[in-house]
Amino acid sequence: MSEKRKIQLTGGSTYIVSLPIIWVRQNGLSPGDTVSLSVKSDRSLTVTADIPPEEKICRSVIEIYLSGDQEDDFRMLVSNYLVGYDIIKIISPNGFTASERKFMRDAARKRLIGIEIVEETGTELVLQSLLNYQEITILKSMNSMDRIISSMLEDALISLEEHDIELANDVIRRDDDVDRFYLLTVRQLRAALDDPFMAQKIGIVRSKDCLGYRIVTKSMENIGDHVQRIATNVVEMDCPVDRNDEIFRLGKVAQALFRDSVEAMSGKDPQFANTIIKNSKKLSNMAALICSRECGQDSSTGEHKRNILESLQSIAEYIADIAEISINMGSKELKDMPL
Repeated sequence: MSEKRKIQLTGGSTYIVSLPIIWVRQNGLSPGDTVSLSVKSDRSLTVTADIPPEEKICRSVIEIYLSGDQEDDFRMLVSNYLVGYDIIKIISPNGFTASERKFMRDAARKRLIGIEIVEETGTELVLQSLLNYQEITILKSMNSMDRIISSMLEDALISLEEHDIELANDVIRRDDDVDRFYLLTVRQLRAALDDPFMAQKIGIVRSKDCLGYRIVTKSMENIGDHVQRIATNVVEMDCPVDRNDEIFRLGKVAQALFRDSVEAMSGKDPQFANTIIKNSKKLSNMAALICSRECGQDSSTGEHKRNILESLQSIAEYIADIAEISINMGSKELKDMPL
């Protein structure tokens, strides 16, 4: 909704603009309350109601009819978590079984950062976000994802060389931690779009950067999925891969490029990012070339190696995407240039 207001002059030196009454009432404001003004780089002005944090607790109620697919039911909780609700009440008119309550409790703790069940009855579950995610910057969340994914890729290569099934299964489990931080960043970015002061707290200077961070964190989450896929193939293989195989050299290159791509997000150095993109394309082409050679192998090991090479190729492409976004986000603001 857009409304126009005339600028008025009062006291000879102060300019004032009236506030829409609907907006004032929706935010529970009264005469004497304060609002905060934020001047944006595009010459716009954002007006935000100063509401004490304790009054900003957002609640939602979800009514679900258990379909037998617990993942479908859990997605309803995730959608409300991502929107930014602090307290989420799930109601099942037909009641929850003990196994259904256990699944929801375990899944929330395992896959959503800071969410705990605080109340439960036969027909209701109340979950609350206990994490002050405003104190975690977006770069800190990304760095946590970076460390987890880097360690996963390193251990996946070790498990491939040594055929260490236990280590490979640990890599598979760690992908849940990547997903948790990814969902946290989505929650943060959605909140930042609605609240410019929230954006400042988590380190977002320009609101348009939210799209860039969203794409980057999704690319990182996809990389985590492919590392998990590599570990899954290790578990399914019957024997280790020779340590002199080219697949390990490609894996080491992917490790280094991934770390560089995340570093490029912090420095916003276009030359550094362009080098990452070029090297990522070389890695992708090399993985594709080796994969085409592996097509002649009909053994189970050959099939799993092709799967791993395809994942390395996809990882290289996502790394290039991250580097490209760092270039786009590092561009200067559009300004009026003299003719």
